[in-house]
Amino acid sequence: MRFTLRQLQVFVAVARLESVSRAAESLALSQSAASTSLAELERHYDSPLFDRIGKRLALSALGSQLLPKAVALLDRAEEIEQLLQGKSGFGSLQLGATLTIGNYLATLLIGRFMQAHPECRVRLHVQNTSHVVQGVAQHGLDLGLIEGDCQHPDIEVQPWLEDELVVFCAPQHPLAKRGSASLDELVQEAWILREQGSGTRLTFDQGMRHHPTPLNIRLELEHTEAIKRAVESGLGIGCISRLALRDAFRRGSLVAVETPELDLRRQFSFIWHKQKYQSSAMREFVELCRSFTAGALRSDQIHLQEIP
Repeated sequence: MRFTLRQLQVFVAVARLESVSRAAESLALSQSAASTSLAELERHYDSPLFDRIGKRLALSALGSQLLPKAVALLDRAEEIEQLLQGKSGFGSLQLGATLTIGNYLATLLIGRFMQAHPECRVRLHVQNTSHVVQGVAQHGLDLGLIEGDCQHPDIEVQPWLEDELVVFCAPQHPLAKRGSASLDELVQEAWILREQGSGTRLTFDQGMRHHPTPLNIRLELEHTEAIKRAVESGLGIGCISRLALRDAFRRGSLVAVETPELDLRRQFSFIWHKQKYQSSAMREFVELCRSFTAGALRSDQIHLQEIP
């Protein structure tokens, strides 16, 4: 065999970061050592793995085929090393979560997982759906937990739990007393919404797609807490997950506005690359998530008991 695991590590890092210098830094190597390792791999097989586009390195056709197989082999090698060191094989886990899941579920789930597997190194990236999908597709993330739609041809999608968005307003807003609104009434309001590319915004836009009147969108914000504060301040009405609003509804600082004409249901899902090696850590984490939410018909019905 004319390649080494170190050469594959360099190749994968360069593929992810599109730069030899950044790849070398991520692997604690000198740039010359990383360049030599990559050059030797390409020279051994007389096949370029990257196309040089200015200062950027883009995967060649062969490199694109090699990447998922190299990642899978390195994942298996890490498990073997953990086992030989007398550990469980739970080496590391790169997780991506969209904002609702990341802010209200993921940290609690990771805490429970790390209590059971303290030797596992877990890193959480909280981003919108499009960024999490991109991270999984490019092998930068092992596992994604998303609340939006994913149609990427290279990604496996597994349903997890139903979620529902809800329109909401401040207690002093006229809609608060009525508790419900028609589509014609909703389009007359000022809106505070999530940004384009988020799963929340996609679900909302799909729900409103049959109404021809454009909305008055006063603000687009990237964080659910910022949307809640803006709505509390009277800047407009919003629409985010019931899970994110559960405590605010209980306190009375925000009020739900039911919308019988809108279907705002969606699915929380797990995503991973179809060619990704299913490590022990991945399988265990998905199982923990499923057992944690077992019995809940919808995300806001989960019993969020704190870690003991």
